[in-house]
Amino acid sequence: MTKKTINNRLDIADKNFKKLSIQVSLNGLSFCVADTVSQKLLISDTIEFSEEKNPMIVKDELEKLFQKHQITHMEFDEVVAVHRNTLFGLVPKSLFNAEHLLEYLKFNTKVLATDVLSFDEVENHDLVNVYVPYMNINNYIYNLFGEFTYMHNGTVLLQSLMNNETQDRETICYVHVNKNQLDITVLNQRKLLLYNSFTYTTKEDFAYYLLFVLEQLDLDPKIAIVKLFGAIEEDDPIFQLCYSYIQHIRIFAPSSLQLIKMGEPASSSIDFTLINTL
Repeated sequence: MTKKTINNRLDIADKNFKKLSIQVSLNGLSFCVADTVSQKLLISDTIEFSEEKNPMIVKDELEKLFQKHQITHMEFDEVVAVHRNTLFGLVPKSLFNAEHLLEYLKFNTKVLATDVLSFDEVENHDLVNVYVPYMNINNYIYNLFGEFTYMHNGTVLLQSLMNNETQDRETICYVHVNKNQLDITVLNQRKLLLYNSFTYTTKEDFAYYLLFVLEQLDLDPKIAIVKLFGAIEEDDPIFQLCYSYIQHIRIFAPSSLQLIKMGEPASSSIDFTLINTL
């Protein structure tokens, strides 16, 4: 991916080998601190909002979360921010022009005149993800820590799935579940057939979007292989409803989650995209 950052030159003796990763959305926040040598998670926390908030309030909530864990008093060799929203569009790299970002979003995304657009290159794949980051959050993080990297959650999700979950010969529909948002990635080995993100309120909304995607790709719900991960378990009403329509649906743990050691007081429920920035 294209990283929007300027690396400070540090001698190895000056490094503390700690990395801060932050995920921001209008529905909640999460962060983790990891030791990059031992690959051990040192601190993590997640908060979910009862209702969607505007970016200014989200920034205030992030500030409270950092104060709670005294993050602003720590030093990090690297800071990464992940913006999770549905304000994005994928563009083949061969057709991409950085001077025309608005053209890629204006027909399917609500872009305000004040929005600043950005993009990530999806590493090892001929794709560019154009999106709207929360610039007030970026400014807050910059004021705290200086130069840092930011990206869209779809970039992290695609890179992880396309690079690590491609051994299956069948077409696989991966569904990453968050509160009020589901990200659907459909792969046939290393070939991306579809990636899209939807907001939902009820379990019926969730099932509708999933079945709609299968229908658009001519995938039979009785045959299609669907793997759910994230904030979902088999006893979840969402899973139970989807199972009544989709025969080969299951919960799975992506292989990349096994790379990080869950140290105390870290939570095993830490978000998939956050883990994959470490």
